[in-house]
Amino acid sequence: MNTLITCCARSQPGRLYALGTRIAAALAPVVDLIARVYVAHVFWLSGLTKLNDWHITLALFADEYKVPLLPPAVAAVMSTTGEIGFSILLTLGLAGRFSAAGLFVINAVALISYHASLDAAGVKDHILWGTILVFLIVHGVGVLSADGWLKRQLDRGG
Repeated sequence: MNTLITCCARSQPGRLYALGTRIAAALAPVVDLIARVYVAHVFWLSGLTKLNDWHITLALFADEYKVPLLPPAVAAVMSTTGEIGFSILLTLGLAGRFSAAGLFVINAVALISYHASLDAAGVKDHILWGTILVFLIVHGVGVLSADGWLKRQLDRGG
């Protein structure tokens, strides 16, 4: 098997593949950062919108969003706090998997609670955000993050 890998790596397509793999690995931290900031920005803006007119937010949670098991005012506070707090953490990459999981739950509840009022594009947006969040939960938030910095500090012993 080793001979096959060595043989392929010496061929032109093998060298190109190896180069492409190195380039992709070098770009991975930047892609992790972009994915993290993109999805955090979406939820940050949603949280700010809720804060900007709290009376409308409460009315929406009472009349339209229909979050199961929670009183509308509690759901509004939890959603707004989560969107803003988890977005900050995710942008920093601090407690990254935890914050991505928190936003995933908010996204899932939003999709379940008012998917009937969303058009196809809105559903697709929620699916996209959920997919990015699952990627961040499973893969981690990357080395360009507070979590990555803390891991490097712990690995150095300080």
